[in-house]
Amino acid sequence: MNGPFRALSKHSPSPPLPLSLLRHAHHLFDQTPTRTPPSYNSLIRAYVQSHLPHHAMRLFAHMVSSGLRPDHFTFPFALKACGDLPLPKLGAAVHRTVLASGFGSDAYVRNALIAMYMNCRDKDAAAKVFDEMANRSVVSWNTMISGCFRNGCADEALAVFDRMVVGGGVEIDRATVVSVLPACAHLRDLGRGRRVNKLVDELGLGAYVPVRNSLIDMYAKCGDLREARRVFEDGKFERDVVSWTAMIGGYVHNGSPNEALALSYRMLQLGVRPNAVTMASLLSACTSLASIFHGKCIHALLIRLRLESDIIVETALIDMYAKSDNVELGLKVFDKGSRRTATWNAIISGNARNGEPISAIRHFKLMLEEAVRPDLATIASLLPAYAEAADLQRAGNIHCCLLKTGFLQSMEATTGLIDIYAKAGNLDAAWVLFHGLRVKDFVAWSAIIAGYGMHGHARVALLLLNRMVESGIEPNEVTFTSLLYSCSHAGLIDEGVRLFDRMIKVHRLKPNVDHYACVVDLLGRAGRLEEAYGLIREMPFEPNYAVWGALLGGCVTYANVELGELAAKHLFEIEPENTGNYVLLGNIYAALGRWQDVATVRKMMVGRGLVKDAGCSLIEASGA
Repeated sequence: MNGPFRALSKHSPSPPLPLSLLRHAHHLFDQTPTRTPPSYNSLIRAYVQSHLPHHAMRLFAHMVSSGLRPDHFTFPFALKACGDLPLPKLGAAVHRTVLASGFGSDAYVRNALIAMYMNCRDKDAAAKVFDEMANRSVVSWNTMISGCFRNGCADEALAVFDRMVVGGGVEIDRATVVSVLPACAHLRDLGRGRRVNKLVDELGLGAYVPVRNSLIDMYAKCGDLREARRVFEDGKFERDVVSWTAMIGGYVHNGSPNEALALSYRMLQLGVRPNAVTMASLLSACTSLASIFHGKCIHALLIRLRLESDIIVETALIDMYAKSDNVELGLKVFDKGSRRTATWNAIISGNARNGEPISAIRHFKLMLEEAVRPDLATIASLLPAYAEAADLQRAGNIHCCLLKTGFLQSMEATTGLIDIYAKAGNLDAAWVLFHGLRVKDFVAWSAIIAGYGMHGHARVALLLLNRMVESGIEPNEVTFTSLLYSCSHAGLIDEGVRLFDRMIKVHRLKPNVDHYACVVDLLGRAGRLEEAYGLIREMPFEPNYAVWGALLGGCVTYANVELGELAAKHLFEIEPENTGNYVLLGNIYAALGRWQDVATVRKMMVGRGLVKDAGCSLIEASGA
């Protein structure tokens, strides 16, 4: 092997080579009069390890076309390149070449085939190769387990692990543990995770830091923080930054942000430098605490550690400020940052979440103007803003955009568009999109039912509920809230009461305060005030302002002073500064000619320093 290829061989399998060295090696390769399979193999391997799979596959194709036979060293790297691209058709073509070259039974090549198919998201093809193997090594099993998990099939990953342990004929190793524990964590299968931990102890694999980190992560995600902390604090074994990050992330995941921040302080005291993932978890902790003070402290630490330009950190910072009602600070981070897709998504989502739909839409347009490519997360963040805007022209604009960019093929995007058209009042367009869905999930049904309900078509909404149940989709509490609301506003009193009863007795759902408020409002509108008050007294929890407000509203309509005074008394205690409640009680007195009581209510307002807000109206001057 000549000079450049000895150099390449010497570097493998170390980190990627400098591009200048690769170019030099390829130049020398081109000048070599006699090229051999080993020289091709060295250069193909170097390209793969330097994350240049296109170059690797061009070289592989040149090798085959020149009449040289690839060998069991060539194929694994060519297959790795196919998986990295990922190009399943090209991978299948290389697979055929493998079989034609007589390497179909080579264990090393078969493992590479499994990995390639898994990377190309063809789990069935990978399983076929795996099942046809006469002798499976631990690498074969590990590749199947990790591949199933990465393809969203955590349950299948655990099934493969069980087969491996029971009759696989091989002993698990550290890589097996690191592959299977994330599947246990994802499924929150604590029992299985503990059995894996027992195997780790029996086989003496616990000294390997990634194994311990995986155990910490598994226990934390399964909700067993005590066991996670036990593994973390075991003084017999060393910890790295990932260990600290896993434990901090576990506290955040389980709603213990104070413990996460306390552990980070200890981490810094011990001189362990946080990484970007650590800091993103700490920003999430600040978000959970709604503590802008702690968030700014973490921001300052990020600057000191020079991590503020990391994309994970940038996104988490914008998200933290937005969720802390400080979109302006999030915008400052965004303006100074990389302005990549993830940060655009964060600022769009932040504006939408904070009731600024027009600003969210404006940022999406700027994103497109700056030629930043949106992804499905962008669309998921953006569509609620268009729905809140409830503007038909904008609905048409985003519909065209989704068609042009191909996102309308996504069920999530189509469902979001149904919601937009429904809220904007174009029920025909919403129905066409809904009817065109091959699979109608819970979200799609809920969107179309809510759309018909909010626009006065309560009977259609009730009919759709029945069709939803017939299709095998069970409604939830939110579905019934929108239906009860629509029955109330459509005057379908008996239907609404039956619906409330059906929710409890047929669908076994516990009504929340919103359901009670809807039914009280429904009965109040019909003048059935005693029945409404009886329902309030039967509530299993304290009524809130919405429940008492619904009763007071009915009392105003039907001039029921006794129940009106009772409802107002509770409202004055719950929200003493809401002038509307005083005005409504005054209206009841005025309807009955009790002007002295009207004056008393006004004095009460003056005594509490309350002033009725002046009315106003708003029009949109342009279609911006």
